[in-house]
Amino acid sequence: MRINKKKFIYLISPTKINKSFYQDLIKVLQEKKVSFFQLRLKKGSLKKKLIIGEKIQRICKKFNVKFLINDNALIAKRLNADGCHLGQKDMKLSEARKLIGNKIIGVTCHNSVKLTKVAVKNKADYIALGAFNYSKTKKIKFKASINLLRKVKKITKIPVVAIGGINSDNYKKLLLNKANFLAISGYIWNNKKLKPTEAIKKIK
Repeated sequence: MRINKKKFIYLISPTKINKSFYQDLIKVLQEKKVSFFQLRLKKGSLKKKLIIGEKIQRICKKFNVKFLINDNALIAKRLNADGCHLGQKDMKLSEARKLIGNKIIGVTCHNSVKLTKVAVKNKADYIALGAFNYSKTKKIKFKASINLLRKVKKITKIPVVAIGGINSDNYKKLLLNKANFLAISGYIWNNKKLKPTEAIKKIK
């Protein structure tokens, strides 16, 4: 995984995609700050997820953004996506690897050095740590610290994605402590004060 210092945003979709979303996504990706886009749909039929996925995938390709599927290596395979992201309760990394080959597979490691070591051993392409801040997008079960980020950076060279309530006020601290990518969702899509393009412009 190549790391582009300017494109440090790992953008996660809202859990529901409405019609205006696609235009917003185009405008956000035009800012050239996003390296990855993760489709995270919790509800809906497989058919609906595939239709939405195909549309988003075309947009991502246009802007040279890697397109990943959350939780589901089967959908990633069907769409020929760039990869998938696995939580601790999802399919095992080895099984996902059999399905999608040498595509990108990332693993959630919460706030655990132990889980990080397991993911590294199983040859994950990146690990996600968090939550670093309070988040409205997901219930916070695991709280991660800057200290954990420093520890993890000492034991592995694979890219680290920081997650959890990241916004224009708190993102710099994570980058300064060598998080490679910042997973952002609510700040872009559910911002009461800013439109998606305005929000992303504040993250420089």
